[in-house]
Amino acid sequence: MALDRETLNQFITTLDRFVSDRLMPLEEQVSREDRIPPELISEMKDLGLFGMTIPEAYGGLGLTTEEECRVVRVLGRTSPAFRSVFGTNNGIGSQGLVMDGTEAQKSHYLPKMATGEIIGSFALTEPDVGSDSGAVKTSAVADGDDYVLNGTKRYITNAPEAQLFTVFARTDPDQPGARGVSAFLVDAGLPGITLGPNNRKMGQQGAHVCDVIFEDCRVPKSAIIGGPENLNRGFATAMKTLDRGRLHISALAVGCANRLIEESVAFATERTQFGQPIADFQLIQAMLADSKAEAYAAECMVLDAARRRDAGEAVTTLASCCKLFATEMVGRVADRAVQIHGGAGYMEEYAVARFYRDVRLFRIYEGTSQIQQTVIAKGLIRDLT
Repeated sequence: MALDRETLNQFITTLDRFVSDRLMPLEEQVSREDRIPPELISEMKDLGLFGMTIPEAYGGLGLTTEEECRVVRVLGRTSPAFRSVFGTNNGIGSQGLVMDGTEAQKSHYLPKMATGEIIGSFALTEPDVGSDSGAVKTSAVADGDDYVLNGTKRYITNAPEAQLFTVFARTDPDQPGARGVSAFLVDAGLPGITLGPNNRKMGQQGAHVCDVIFEDCRVPKSAIIGGPENLNRGFATAMKTLDRGRLHISALAVGCANRLIEESVAFATERTQFGQPIADFQLIQAMLADSKAEAYAAECMVLDAARRRDAGEAVTTLASCCKLFATEMVGRVADRAVQIHGGAGYMEEYAVARFYRDVRLFRIYEGTSQIQQTVIAKGLIRDLT
């Protein structure tokens, strides 16, 4: 249910102040320590950030897609690692449950996810499974009233902090591709689950990723999202989460681009060469102008697709258009920002150096740019035939 305009504006204003006053001053510390202070996470919980997209009936804010995108755009003004803390609770970690879960599953998990008591994590990727997500090898073998899970999941966001995994495993080895895959709600404390060491990443320090290994992990048949009658339909559940997730990342890319532009304009007006601010030079102005035009175009795309989704329109092709354009756009904006800063842009003391690394991931997760191109082209061909 959409918030009234005044309430939404108040929330965004509060969040903008939180970003400026609490998050931005800690960016360098979080990057250096690879750790977000616990007290900051508590403040995020108090603001309701863990339950933004969870329905109000289960204790969340129940934001529409457009409202979510407007909020995420504000969060993009600071390090993406901060958003990652609660990002899975609002996206792939909860939306499969919201869309396809039984009432018992929703009532049990969603209220605790909305408060941040439970951190959700989406366990799909494997050592040999990435873009080809239908090639899942993790097995789930029926044994009485349970399934026994065996396999390794790779690069799982928030796995070190998670209390709940949405695990995709092959329940029918005779069914090729995605048709034999089911989605399970797996409590992280169950026997048979071990975590690998935290991966060392190019950027986004403070957001933690690691392998999750299942060795004879027993889960009840009732743990299948949607119940046992939803057997072998896990891939369909995963696909349902993608449109909203891709719009979320697109909005985040817009927010990051806006921060990079702010940093670039401020630096260009202060830095002098040849006796004048470099902002007076037309080649610097061209880079600033291109960045602003592209960021604005991406923003318009995202909000338009979000409104269409909220109106009930199928937006798979449009969501992929947004994800492709916005994430590639912020990469170009980050590159220009470093160039405008010159040698300073290569130094850790400047935010643009961190953002340059942080935003590189946007072109990979929620489907690579090449996957988005494939989705868009297939959508166009399908609509024509």
